[in-house]
Amino acid sequence: AYKIVTSQCTVCGACEFECPNAAISMKRGTYVIDATKCTECEGQFDKPQCVSVCPVDNTCVPA
Repeated sequence: AYKIVTSQCTVCGACEFECPNAAISMKRGTYVIDATKCTECEGQFDKPQCVSVCPVDNTCVPA
């Protein structure tokens, strides 16, 4: 599963809508990834979609 580095997240929301597993949601003013839903997009995409769309490098990282 992946996680979002809260201190780097700009709360743009791009990742929430790109996640094919609906694993990303807003909690207490920032986005979080539900590890029980995150599959790292294996079998669906070449790399995790949160990583692909995030405008800030190294914000969506392996947990």
